Amino acid sequence: MAFFKRQPKDNRPLDQLTPWERYQRQADANKQAEKKRHASWTGKPLRIGDKLPKLKLQRRQLVTKRATLLISLFLVGMLISGYFISPLSHVQTIQVTGTEKLTATEVQTATEIKPGTSLWAVIGHDTQISQRARKANQQIGAVKTKLIGLNQIKIQVHEIRIAGYLSTGNTYRRVLENGKIMTTTVAQPSGTYPMYAGFKSGQRLQTMIHQYAKLPAAVKHNISEIKFTPTNANPERVHLYMNDGNEVYATITTFASKMSYYAGIAAKMKQAGVVNLEVGAYSYSFKKSHN
Repeated sequence: MAFFKRQPKDNRPLDQLTPWERYQRQADANKQAEKKRHASWTGKPLRIGDKLPKLKLQRRQLVTKRATLLISLFLVGMLISGYFISPLSHVQTIQVTGTEKLTATEVQTATEIKPGTSLWAVIGHDTQISQRARKANQQIGAVKTKLIGLNQIKIQVHEIRIAGYLSTGNTYRRVLENGKIMTTTVAQPSGTYPMYAGFKSGQRLQTMIHQYAKLPAAVKHNISEIKFTPTNANPERVHLYMNDGNEVYATITTFASKMSYYAGIAAKMKQAGVVNLEVGAYSYSFKKSHN
């Protein structure tokens, strides 16, 4: 049997060694230092077997971490799957805000959001829901949805206000402040909205509606009827009947700005009469207008 002879110790200076030889010498020195430290602590020389418990512990820790990660991923997957097939992933309650005349039922019908609807058909689909709602109900301008808790949906509605009613024979059609005339008809007007009459041009009616929309709420509620009564001198003249008993003559294109003077003029009138806002702003009694 052949025996390996121990190689003589290399005592050459570091500058005469190759990089690999310097690395080997440093590694040997580190091993010797570790043996000395171990011997000083335990009184025994360091053996290879002393390192095995540490290696086994590290391997067990690594296996435990991997197992924990796999089990966590499995549980998360189970929870997500269970959520999708459970009632929690469907709308349970609906809260509607931002409406003035529209009812919660009308909003739910237009948006097609109702209890039992999948949350994933609602969350992140505001654009599609708004388009669907506007097509179903012209009074809805835009819709925003928000998830509250696990399965409650809040619907924020931008409602387009009513600007009055347009007579169509025996029925009436609602006129909206954005200038649109609703296709649906009602048998009787409701609320404190004016009636529009005499408008043969759709463009003039839309301009009138836009002007009306700029008025303060108190002035809007005081207007009972707006009639288009053009003259040769003023082809855009309108004749208003007010709820306080006065009548107003104005021009469509300057209607909103001139009506800002109405409240101050009416307050100074001793009796009901006419307020003329076509050129300037002045008033006179009905008796004078009949003379």
